[in-house]
Amino acid sequence: MDHPERPGAPVLAEAIGTALLLAGVVGSGIMAERLSDGNVGLALLTNAIATGGVLFALIVMFGPLSGAHFNPVVTLALTTDGQSPRARVLPFLAAQVVGAILGVWLAHLMFELPILQASAKVRTGLGQWAAEAVATFGLVLLILLGARRQAPALPAAVAAYIVGAYWFTASTSFANPAVTIARSLSDTFAGIAPADAPAFIVAQLVGAALALGAARLLAPAGRK
Repeated sequence: MDHPERPGAPVLAEAIGTALLLAGVVGSGIMAERLSDGNVGLALLTNAIATGGVLFALIVMFGPLSGAHFNPVVTLALTTDGQSPRARVLPFLAAQVVGAILGVWLAHLMFELPILQASAKVRTGLGQWAAEAVATFGLVLLILLGARRQAPALPAAVAAYIVGAYWFTASTSFANPAVTIARSLSDTFAGIAPADAPAFIVAQLVGAALALGAARLLAPAGRK
């Protein structure tokens, strides 16, 4: 999947892709809340569908350039699994975090909100942390096994999983440290209080580590 046109293209692809992903997540959350007339379920449904659609398009767009990770735990998992070059780890992680923050700011700009803000939305507790570990476990396992087999349906599968995970997890499935950091900087429908973000990230790392272990049990490296 990695055939960059020029040096630096994969890192730029990760930055732009993650920025557009967060603009999609936060922007659709703002729009959903404004148009749902207080119906939180409807707002969540539209936010989930919009996120899945944007994610599918971005994976198709940037997959050939960078692998379309858009997620630090995906980068770490694929690198540990030998499916992504180690030299890309730090540039990708930096691009993902910076891109995610820029995407949130872009969403604020589009909806004429203050660019710089912090979320007041509390998301904490054992159920939330367990949900993040489960959401990340499923996502990373799907990507690891799908990437090993170069499954053509993987972009659609990832998008569909995220749409579903919005609903079957108590946390609405952040499953991404860069997304978590960026959403702590948005006091909107998709936000998370900055104080609650570190525990989410720890849970995501745990879920990713468990997914790596499960992938090795299910399909040892080298077996396609």
